[in-house]
Amino acid sequence: MPDIDTDFDDAGRQKVIDYVVEKYGKNQVAQIITYGSMAARTSIQDVGRVLDLPLSEVTLLKKLVPDTLGITLQGAIEQVPELQAILKGNDLRATVLREAGKLEGSIRNTGVHAAGIIIAPYDLTDIVPVAVAKDSDLLVTQYDGRVIEDAGVIKMDFLGLKTLTIIKDALRLIKQNYGVVIDIDYIPLDDEKTFELYQKGDTNGTFQFESDGMQMYLRDLKPDKFEDLIAMNALYRPGPIEYIPLFIKRKHGYEPIAFDLPDMEEYLGETYGITVYQEQVMLLSQKLAGFSKGDADVLRKAMGKKQIEVLNKMEAQFMTGATAKGHPKDKLTKVWNDWKAFAQYAFNKSHSTCYAFVAYQTAYLKAHYPSEYMAAVLNNQNNMEKITFFMDECRRMGVHVLGPDVNESDLAFAVNKKGEIRFGLTGVKGVGDKAVEAIIEERVERGPYTSVYDFAQRSNTRSVNRKSYENLIYGGAFDGMGLNRAQFFAKTENGILTGVERLIKYANDYQNTQSSNQSSLFGGSIASYVPEPAMPEADEWPLIEKLKYEKDVIGIYLTGHPLDNFKLEMERYCNTNISDLKNMQKARSGEGGEEIMNAFNELRKRGDIRVGGLVSNVQHKMTKNGKPFGTFVLEDYKESYEFALFGEDYMKFRYLLVDGYFLHIKGIIEEKFRQKDNWDMKILSMSPLSEMRDKLTKSLTVCVDLQSLNDTLLSNIQQALDVNIEKYPVKNCSLRFLVKDREDTIVLEAISKSLKVNPSDDLMADIFNITNVQPVLNS
Repeated sequence: MPDIDTDFDDAGRQKVIDYVVEKYGKNQVAQIITYGSMAARTSIQDVGRVLDLPLSEVTLLKKLVPDTLGITLQGAIEQVPELQAILKGNDLRATVLREAGKLEGSIRNTGVHAAGIIIAPYDLTDIVPVAVAKDSDLLVTQYDGRVIEDAGVIKMDFLGLKTLTIIKDALRLIKQNYGVVIDIDYIPLDDEKTFELYQKGDTNGTFQFESDGMQMYLRDLKPDKFEDLIAMNALYRPGPIEYIPLFIKRKHGYEPIAFDLPDMEEYLGETYGITVYQEQVMLLSQKLAGFSKGDADVLRKAMGKKQIEVLNKMEAQFMTGATAKGHPKDKLTKVWNDWKAFAQYAFNKSHSTCYAFVAYQTAYLKAHYPSEYMAAVLNNQNNMEKITFFMDECRRMGVHVLGPDVNESDLAFAVNKKGEIRFGLTGVKGVGDKAVEAIIEERVERGPYTSVYDFAQRSNTRSVNRKSYENLIYGGAFDGMGLNRAQFFAKTENGILTGVERLIKYANDYQNTQSSNQSSLFGGSIASYVPEPAMPEADEWPLIEKLKYEKDVIGIYLTGHPLDNFKLEMERYCNTNISDLKNMQKARSGEGGEEIMNAFNELRKRGDIRVGGLVSNVQHKMTKNGKPFGTFVLEDYKESYEFALFGEDYMKFRYLLVDGYFLHIKGIIEEKFRQKDNWDMKILSMSPLSEMRDKLTKSLTVCVDLQSLNDTLLSNIQQALDVNIEKYPVKNCSLRFLVKDREDTIVLEAISKSLKVNPSDDLMADIFNITNVQPVLNS
């Protein structure tokens, strides 16, 4: 029986399953079981537990297994001499390894297939054995997906496709903001703006076309018709990817389009003479060799399932039929051999067309409604790393992503009237769904909140409690009310209550008097006599403190990044970022293919690696032998990487392992001791990032345009230098001047022999504002 794959948006998938159960009956519908087998590390863990090997020794044994995708225990033993030595011994560890080797690959646990649904013509128990599972309301087959079709039941893959949910969400936001209803299935397939997006490779956040490699090929291909997208969707996969450069050359006329046989042009013309789809092979087998439609389908299935034996049997039929039609045998042999190679990666056009169409829909929405589309993309991410990535993409596109705001935010990411994306209130930790719903419901019914006092008067005091207030303030939800965040947590000069406490007391007092039936002598409401409390005066928190609270309640830095204070150090004194180190991780585990390996090889050629970032998740631990060691995470603007320090290195640098420190780390890439291809960064030195400028900067060059040189400019520079000399006690940086005209025909360089300065941020900013040229730090 065939299996049928159907994609639904995430919310619609369950509705379809409910419909199928209702239509056919619960005894005729089931999910498919999956069997989990024991991998190398799992088998060591389980055997160690049964044989009472101490947990610390089990952990060490597991760590000796290289972190390579799909590695077997035998493969690990061959690669790691320590494992070989343990296996040759007679202790409990050797027994664990031997028994683990016997159990590796055995079935360890069962699960439920994420998408597969079985529909039977009558009661399932008459056809296959079934079971129940704790994570499924339906029956579960005891045959897994590899053999279930042979039992005579139909297998449906009901897939929840996140992209369809994103499209649905974007269409809702577009209708909400512009009153425009888009029938996404009938958008024009020749839209110029959409193809411009593909031609620029601007496809982050779209379906199927967002990988770096695909973006590179799109920029070279410059697709201008829908058929190009269908072909690229089929070609960008292992095997046919090698044909993409040829496809691009033929499209642009850099190489002539050639066909092995003239009769092949009818079906290979649209793909420039390159076989891309299974359907092309089916049609050509009928045209060239007289295959029936049934034979052509057998050929398609043999290609799709890589049944080389079936293909070999059909070769004689193809040769006989095609020579009878007058085609030369040598050309036919080449065509057939090409098809056999094609069988390894055969892809059907119908599938590629459907996915290319959904991809085109996402690109169309991104091109025409960027804010609404990106808000929908952000709403459908399940981790902060992805949210951060797409927020960066929004900024690159020129779409502003703003923090939460009690007057503009919705439950999730939404778009305001200016086309800016607002963070959702439910994204603020500790506020609670009831509080968020109450805030939004009141705002929708009675209009925006005019001040923090108006908010206090109208808020539901049962659901919007102190924790809600504090976390909304930390996240910046009241920034538009004319008060800075520090004021809410400060006290007035003689007061005992903080700003937040004053607001909460005011809210309770105001609402209590409002609900009272008492009236004043002159008929006015007593509520009018509840005075608005004066909020304390306080300077705004420093950026670091502000961002710390922001990350605590939102999970990411929104209004900036702690490393913003060290941008110059990161650019000037670091030659590597954390993403490069993550590529090293992927390379050693076999992920990412050739692209990642090339990036890793470039990293190794770099020699000294210098990386900077913010320290977090510091842990000081002890080995089983009682020796101290430490781990910490270093994060930059985009990624984070965990380091471990042992022995002398730990003792030397432990004083720098503090959460919130900004570090500059220098090291080299090398293999771990006696572990082939297990590469890591060996730390050579660590220093506070704040010291790098003073330590490594020997001189500061002030660049001046000859045409703008006058007494006023020199006086302003002198004033900036005087302020710097007076403000900073440490002045170890020489001062240089570089004067040149706009054509660089006159260049004059001068060095001050007596004047030394501190290369501070404010001096750099002052000089830039005076000269309109960025000063240069020289190491």
